Amino acid sequence: MTITASIGRTPLTRRAVLAGAVVLPLGLASHTSAAAVTRSPAQLTLPAPTGPYPVGTVSLHLVDGSRPDPVAGPGHHRALMAGVWYPARDVGRYPLAPWTSPAVTRALLTAADFPADVAVAPLTAGHQSAPVRRTRRRLPVIVFSHGAHDHRADTTIVVQELASHGYVVVTVDHTYDAFSEFPDGRLTVPLDHPALGPRDFATDIRFVLDRIEDLAAGRNPDAGHRPLPAGLCNALDPHRIGMFGWSKGATATAFVMSEDQRVRAGLSFDGPMQPMITTDLDRPFMLMTAAYPRATQPSVAEFWSHLRGWRLNVQAEGAVHSSYCDVQVLIPQLAPALGMSDADLQSWIGTLDPARAVRIQQAYPLAFFDLHLRRRGHLLDGPSAAFPEVKFIP
Repeated sequence: MTITASIGRTPLTRRAVLAGAVVLPLGLASHTSAAAVTRSPAQLTLPAPTGPYPVGTVSLHLVDGSRPDPVAGPGHHRALMAGVWYPARDVGRYPLAPWTSPAVTRALLTAADFPADVAVAPLTAGHQSAPVRRTRRRLPVIVFSHGAHDHRADTTIVVQELASHGYVVVTVDHTYDAFSEFPDGRLTVPLDHPALGPRDFATDIRFVLDRIEDLAAGRNPDAGHRPLPAGLCNALDPHRIGMFGWSKGATATAFVMSEDQRVRAGLSFDGPMQPMITTDLDRPFMLMTAAYPRATQPSVAEFWSHLRGWRLNVQAEGAVHSSYCDVQVLIPQLAPALGMSDADLQSWIGTLDPARAVRIQQAYPLAFFDLHLRRRGHLLDGPSAAFPEVKFIP
């Protein structure tokens, strides 16, 4: 296995160390007992999606021949790993996909200077390469962009929820700002050089949008021409595309929509919207804020002022920056094995109850894309008694 860049030298922030949510935060090491470290690995789990359809998933290796690889040197081009999630059928003989690969999990644990057997990554609801569910109409598509020093699995709860309700969701690892494994075993980790910004993420996504058009036209965009699940080609609707992102990926979502009319609706999971975005946007956009509210973040307030179409800002009480991601559910499961104190746990997940966070993650993104890609649903009409934590910010 080849690892691009030395993991041991990779600068990792406290949040970035937990990008895989299976790693002891370095800042909490002193609060973890030796007994906790020697326990059996914690088997992490994810909540099941609520939609009527089983879920399938497949990975794609995508190479952008128009852009050189900034690390690999001459003759190499920008390569990305992506995941495709979709409503499936006849899933019985197709195994469930893991949240991350064993190599990515080991890299995350090694980067945290922690034993590699502290936890076992959860299985997802996605059946690997299962056939796509047959429908009369093509399926709407949603693209996900992750945060800084992160990875494409970080919002799997949301992703598999959307797929279980009939969406195709494409998740993307932004190579060199992600923990990512390629088909040949090459493992890449986040680097400080090159430093990738939201505009770089947006360029990746626009390339991925082109590959979505390939799939919609019946072409296989995988660089190795690996087989695709039955029915995937020709199943995607390139005229109904939405996008969401977390943190830096949320800012990238705004940049993509300002540059590319193919994305019809955008959703931000607590994006800082930096660098400042001053382009008017006339398509629907929703903010789910936490650590970056408009009231205290001029860049977010400025972006809001340029939303000329449908817009909405909601915020869950007690949420922190990562509360709309899988971290909110996985960290509490890991806490006992780490001997994590209540204060340590709260520093990671805030005061938003994890079970309630799951319901919010499942309900609000689905309601947003249903409203703007399918023209249905009423959850976003105003505050809901079913979600008292979710406040509508005028």
